[in-house]
Formats: sequence, C-alpha cells, structure tokens
Amino acid sequence: MMLSSVLPILNLEYYMQGVSQEVSGVPEIDLTDPEVLRNPFTAYGSARKRSPLARLSAPGFGPIWAVTRHEEARAMLGDPRFELHADSYIRPSGIPESCLAYMRTMQEMDGPEHARLRGLVSPAFAARRAAEFRPRIEAIADRLLDDLVDRAEGGVVDVLQHFARLLPIDVISELVGIPLPDRPRWREYGAAVAAGWGQQFAEAIPAIMEGAKAAVAARRIEPGEDLIAELVRIQGEDGDRLSDTETITLVWHLVLAGQTPTNLIANAVEALLCHPDQMAALRDDTSLMPRAVEELMRWCGPQLLSIPRYARGDVEIGGVLVGKGEAVTAAIVSANRDPRAFADPERLDIRRAAGSSAHLGFAHGPHFCLGASLARVQTGTALTALLRRFPDLALAVSPGDVERAPDGGTWRVRSLPVILSPSR
Repeated sequence: MMLSSVLPILNLEYYMQGVSQEVSGVPEIDLTDPEVLRNPFTAYGSARKRSPLARLSAPGFGPIWAVTRHEEARAMLGDPRFELHADSYIRPSGIPESCLAYMRTMQEMDGPEHARLRGLVSPAFAARRAAEFRPRIEAIADRLLDDLVDRAEGGVVDVLQHFARLLPIDVISELVGIPLPDRPRWREYGAAVAAGWGQQFAEAIPAIMEGAKAAVAARRIEPGEDLIAELVRIQGEDGDRLSDTETITLVWHLVLAGQTPTNLIANAVEALLCHPDQMAALRDDTSLMPRAVEELMRWCGPQLLSIPRYARGDVEIGGVLVGKGEAVTAAIVSANRDPRAFADPERLDIRRAAGSSAHLGFAHGPHFCLGASLARVQTGTALTALLRRFPDLALAVSPGDVERAPDGGTWRVRSLPVILSPSR
C-alpha cells in the first residue's frame, strides 16, 4: 500500500488522476523505487533542495503534488483553498453494509461538518485529559513489560510485536471501557487493523463496531469515568450532542489512530538504540522526555505524507502553480528535516529547544491530530518504562538489518528484536 498502511485506505487511482502540466525543474519521486522506500529522507531531501514541490508517481498512475518545504507545507495544511474529497478512500471487500455508517471518520470530513464534530469532542482529547490518564497508561505499560520478560527467548524479544503494538490497543480498551474479558479479543482486532487488508481485517471491523455499540449503550444507562461516558455527556453551547453513530465512529477512529503510537514507539526505540549518546542522556535525565518525544516525532515520526487535499482553484505554492482539482500532499518526511526550519535537521537531538518552527508529525491546521496529546503521553510513558526496566536494552541485530515495511506512506519496522537486560 502506497500512501497509508492503515484504513481508511487512500484511493491512489482517485488521487493520481493526473497533475495536468509538466513543470521544468520540479523533481519526480517514484513511490515504488526501492531506494525511496529504503531511505525516504534522502530522496525527499534531494527533492527539497531543488524545489518546494515534487511530483509523486507510481506505475500506472499520474503524478500528484508533494510540498517538500516546511513553510509551504504548513501553509498548505491550513489553507482553506485545499479540500478533502469524500471519494478519496476505498473500502476493502467483505465489510458488512451495516458497518459502513461508522467508518467515515473526521479525517475524511471537511468544512462545517468537521468543525462541528471537532468542537464537540476536542475537550475529551485535551492535553490535560491525556495527562490525567497517564497513571493508567503506566500500569498498562508495566504489565506489558512483565509479559515481555516472559516472552523473551535467550533474552531476545520483538519489542514491536509484544509491546509497541499492544500498548495502544490496551490503552484504547481502557479508555473506551471495554470489559476486561473482552480485551484479549480487542488485541486481535488491533493486530488485524494494523495488518490492513485480509479476512481477519474484514472480520474485526463488525466486532469492533459491536463492542463500541455495547459500550455506548452501557454508558447511556450507567454513567462512568471513561471516554465513552464523557462523550455521552458532551453537550455544545447550543445543546448539540453526539449521536450514537458519531460516538461509535469515534471509537473506530481511535482504533485506526492507535497505529501512530505503535509505529512511533518502535521507531523511537530503534532511533535511541542507534544513538547511544541520546539514549544515555534520556536515561540520566527523564525530565527531557517531553522534549525527546517531540524530537523523535520530528526525526523518525511514522507519517511520511499527509492525507492529500484538492485545490479548489488554481493556487500557487512556492512559485509553482497547482491547478484547480489537482491533488497535493505535504511531504512530512521532508518538511520535518528542512534546514530552513530546523538547525542541523539531520541530527537527532533530544535536547533540541522548541523554536519558532514546529514539526508537522501530527499535521497542522483544522486536521491537526485529535489524539496528539494521548499519543505523546503513550510514547513518553512507554519509553520511560523501557529505560527504567531495561537499562542495558540493545538491538539484537545490527542497525542495518532492522527490517522495514516497504510502505511509501508510513515509516515503520516489520519487527524490532531487542536484547533485554532487566535491572535487578
């Protein structure tokens, strides 16, 4: 899958109907080129030096625009002259008709429809609420690390499969109020969603929807302190409330979005193990963790490209004309290492001070990631727990042998075998 490893799957054919004109000096990036997949940072960085825009292509499809520089990418993401299209996504086969009403998430909405839902649910995802949830995330992380030790063979274990992939779905189950007996099944659902296409995925979707329906129905009867209870209580100034369909859809969105902290945690562990000076600094001073999470999101965040948008009319970006109806994406992989925005951008520096430029790992503008605060807390909690429990953690393979998924939209490992040396 080219632009997203997690549903909703971007409809490439729809996006790549064609950039209408050839533009001299605008570099082209082949999304299927093995070198691009192996090292997108170099490929996009080379394009960024030449032009603020590049053209992304794949065999059989026409190119789409990609904004390579930070200032222009940030501006595009917040520019109302670019819109999302409802036909931008395709659904895998085998999903029951009854589930389709819950699959169109806020990231597929625009304008007043998006603004209404965003306004209603944003308080439930505020940084303060995520911080209040931290102790429960810490407890989940500690339980998973206990299991990690038990799963290790010869001291080696896959930290992606047995920790980073499980933490977000366990957190979601806790956040939503899924009953304890059902949580092992939700782990299976999370794995199926992470895998994307296939029979297991098609079977997981109706099960997730049924679990969400049950959680919403229970909170209508008996209020609680979980996210569902808060969403049920939410009321706008004009008396507006979320419908059951909207609340259930939000649970589905959470399961989808859970893949971001999964891949960020795995990428962060790999990056720190490959930069022992940074690992040592963070181990010695865990107060650096919030700053480290931001730097890791900038340096090795999983999202390479933003969800593409369409130009409502002819729009000039960095001196290049994007024609009406043409698709454009922000090359986050490039913008986050733009030397115009970040000093020494190719260097991982967990002490990097927050400057005038913010990374675009969680996007920008109206579609800034709703769960960013929760993802930050999960990632910081996961790394803190790992450093505390396994101070001598090391890669079980050489850095060059870490296997990555050939995914042009998401920077992610297929596995991350590590050697555990738990503290005594």
